[in-house]
Amino acid sequence: MNGASRVGYEVRTYFRQGDTVFFTFLFPVVMLTIFSVAFGEVPFGEPGAELSAAEFYLPGMIAAGVLLSGLQNMSIDIAIERSQGTLKRLGGTPLSPVSYFIGKLGQVLLTGLLQSAVLILVAVVAFGVDLPTDAGSWLTFGWVFLLGVTTCALLGIALSAIPRSARSATAVVIPIVLILQFISGVYLAFASLPEWLQNVASVFPLKWLAQGMRAVFLPDAFEAVEAGGAWDLPGVALVCAIWLVVGLVLARLTFRWIRKDA
Repeated sequence: MNGASRVGYEVRTYFRQGDTVFFTFLFPVVMLTIFSVAFGEVPFGEPGAELSAAEFYLPGMIAAGVLLSGLQNMSIDIAIERSQGTLKRLGGTPLSPVSYFIGKLGQVLLTGLLQSAVLILVAVVAFGVDLPTDAGSWLTFGWVFLLGVTTCALLGIALSAIPRSARSATAVVIPIVLILQFISGVYLAFASLPEWLQNVASVFPLKWLAQGMRAVFLPDAFEAVEAGGAWDLPGVALVCAIWLVVGLVLARLTFRWIRKDA
């Protein structure tokens, strides 16, 4: 089975798992809907530069979706496959590690892109969110999304080495993902967090992914609210690129068809 065929297999397998579809694919959509309904009458921003709840939360939910599709889905999926012996069996077949990872990365890319499309569709159709009309904003969306989903997927591969069993995979991964979402400007306005917590969140890529998405979907007036008073897209690219390299190195060092201590 070549890489392209493996992508199709991985995508089909993904959508056959109801719990995975809900907690990685639909979860940001559900959260966007809840926040938009619950805070629909609450204006976000300053007088004269106000947003609806749906407009305010859309960028963060897209960034969270990238994290869930990449890091959470990849790390739990590979950990389960290793624990159940699937990776050991694959290691004894003609399937190469390259084809295996092409399948995994392709699945993350396709499902993440579809998830973002569903989020945007719900925001527009159900809550009347206005989308950017300039090509520059969508170009920014494209590179932030691609860089973010690749980075998160590689970090997910590396993180998959930590759980010792299929049962412990969700217990290890989900708390990490939830904490990152709460401190990175997904559920709470990043500027409202204590400075020390902002500094902690700035070490990790999700904060920068959410900031990059805000640069795409929020009006220019909200740029002044960001840390440093700017969208800082070069910073988004730099931090995510650093984590991409870290993820690539860790994935290369830690991935095994079977655990050494198994």
